[in-house]
Amino acid sequence: MPIAHPPSETRGETRDLQVNPVFAAEPLTVPRHALPEQGIAPDVAYQIVHDELMLDGNARLNLATFVTTWAEPHSRRLMTESFDKNIVDKDEYPRTADLELRCVRMLSGLWHAPDLLTAPGCSTTGSSEACMLGGLALKRRWQHARRAAGLPADRPNIVMGVNVQVCWDKFANYFDVEPRLVPMAPGRHHLTAEEAVARCDENTIGVVAVLGSTFDGSYEPVAEICAALDDLQQRSGLDVPVHVDGASGAMVAPFCDLELSWDFRLPRVASINTSGHKFGLVSPGVGWIIWRDTDALPEDLVFRVNYLGGDMPSFALNFSRPGGQVIAQYYMFLRLGIDGFRRVQQTCRDVATSLSSQIAALGPFRLLTDGSELPVFAFTLADDVTNYSVFDVSAGLREEGWLVPAYTFPPDLTDLAVLRIVVRNGMSHDLADLLMDDLSRVVHRLAAQAAPLRGAEAASFAHGAGHRPDVATTSGAGR
Repeated sequence: MPIAHPPSETRGETRDLQVNPVFAAEPLTVPRHALPEQGIAPDVAYQIVHDELMLDGNARLNLATFVTTWAEPHSRRLMTESFDKNIVDKDEYPRTADLELRCVRMLSGLWHAPDLLTAPGCSTTGSSEACMLGGLALKRRWQHARRAAGLPADRPNIVMGVNVQVCWDKFANYFDVEPRLVPMAPGRHHLTAEEAVARCDENTIGVVAVLGSTFDGSYEPVAEICAALDDLQQRSGLDVPVHVDGASGAMVAPFCDLELSWDFRLPRVASINTSGHKFGLVSPGVGWIIWRDTDALPEDLVFRVNYLGGDMPSFALNFSRPGGQVIAQYYMFLRLGIDGFRRVQQTCRDVATSLSSQIAALGPFRLLTDGSELPVFAFTLADDVTNYSVFDVSAGLREEGWLVPAYTFPPDLTDLAVLRIVVRNGMSHDLADLLMDDLSRVVHRLAAQAAPLRGAEAASFAHGAGHRPDVATTSGAGR
């Protein structure tokens, strides 16, 4: 929900809107923050909104977001044709409901569920909602097991790296689960098996493993975490399931990392989520969550609703929402198939690794990752560069039209400040060459500076993990 902030007089936010007479038959003034007493012509209203939106950045040049910024015309057309369909109304729109079910089964098969025809799953508004649902299922399963054993069930905790997206902190806060965050350390930028197991106890509802950290694009070692939890169960009897937050990586690894074990092939993985509007190649916003089997999703979390004449099972935080994104997801699955998705994701990875190698060769930068897992990489300044900061570099690129975020890592690594580039479908080798030309010019100009002009306080970029009181702001993943 948007939060209203005090208007800024310096931006004219307290003044009414003065409409250019070119757009209207006569000079027109409309209130900026109040509902107007009377309506205006649709073309004038359109022009007012259109002109304000011109001041937004160019989404294609936004290398901060993971969210899809280019879509095929046919996908856009399908979304436009179905924007008025409420996907929850399965009785009125049975074909849309069937397309959702087909997508669930396709993802179940892609992620190697034991039985793709019975694995529960659903669409969501994005990965944030999907993560909430995955966490709720973990908590309820744990509560059932504890109560069946005659044990208290009032102090659940969940183990995850400090690099998780803020939706996991929201889950813990909203649903009374203690978050056990594994901090970063020099050379360790995400959750490891050793650190995860060390924080598990009888009250742990699950471990969250991220397939593609938003901080640097790296995969967390899901198979190693599962193996360590298998060993923990053998030693102590504790049976701790794993949820894989594959917001980005669950739509990359199945096509580009065929030998990587991270999904339902690992028996300890109970549920997986992804964002269809990231590397699923659909415009915002749609997410997906799949459970291994019906045992992984407690039946008492599923509501049976008599809605508009039909019995409808429902397990979601949102109710009414548009069906267009789900329809577009089905279109993309049909349009590309496995081979097409592989070519798209591999091209993104090729652009990312090529771009990262050129940036490393430029001289002033040191890579943290190279884009060979997610097509995402982070880099920092070399130790001998002291006369400008990554925030100066980010500001210089913004002047050229590029949004490349600069941010500090969370505790205990706040002294590490980096830049990060997300390569999505539509970021071509040609655009990467243009970015390199601009980056070279920016670096050449900054080399003449005597000292950095900007520090972390200059960053205007909010990371998906950025609203914790103990975590620095960084990227803007979009869920």
